[in-house]
Amino acid sequence: MITTDLTRRDVAAIVDHTLLKPEATRSAAEATAAEAADLGVYAVCLSPSMLPIDTGAQKTCVVAGFPSGKHHSLVKAAEARLAVDTGAHEVDMVIDVGAAIDGRFDEVFADVLTVREAVGDDAVLKVIIESAALLEFAGPETVTEVARRAAQAGAAFVKTSTGFHPSGGASVQAVRLMRAAVGDRVGVKASGGIRTAEFAAELIAAGATRLGLSGSRAVLDGFPD
Repeated sequence: MITTDLTRRDVAAIVDHTLLKPEATRSAAEATAAEAADLGVYAVCLSPSMLPIDTGAQKTCVVAGFPSGKHHSLVKAAEARLAVDTGAHEVDMVIDVGAAIDGRFDEVFADVLTVREAVGDDAVLKVIIESAALLEFAGPETVTEVARRAAQAGAAFVKTSTGFHPSGGASVQAVRLMRAAVGDRVGVKASGGIRTAEFAAELIAAGATRLGLSGSRAVLDGFPD
């Protein structure tokens, strides 16, 4: 057990309990939703093909343009809109990471704006910037600029990672950069490779206001009741 002022309930309230494996079945998604209810987390994050699904008191979150971000913006927008029309409360879209690495930030802005306009006020939009890849191939300035552009385009959250990129997942460095870039007006979601309460607490201290976890129970069990 770690020493922290955060309680298990505090952390559960900002967790998106996640199942995005390609081999996931309908029954696995339903089990994930049931586990989310048992854990008392904020939301369940699933692939859009799992909709419609009953997530009870928890919000329903889906991904768009996942995991590569290489889909055309209009395809991402259509996917996001269809998800909202079939029950999603939140959409986590992936940017074109290559465009960001190239410094084509106007294209990143337009990509996010296209999806934002498609979902309108009907859903919370989180923008996955694949921060570990940006840090590896372009540097911290790119993380900062992409987070700013996403916020300007209407993102409610900027999100570190898909959890599928070989460069890695969430990091304290990325969360700090993203928080500094967007200030207090936009949320920061840390996801990818968060397996311990200690790491989760570090990310929250760095500025994360939402956590994407697939092993939610193991992480939450590390916080005091």
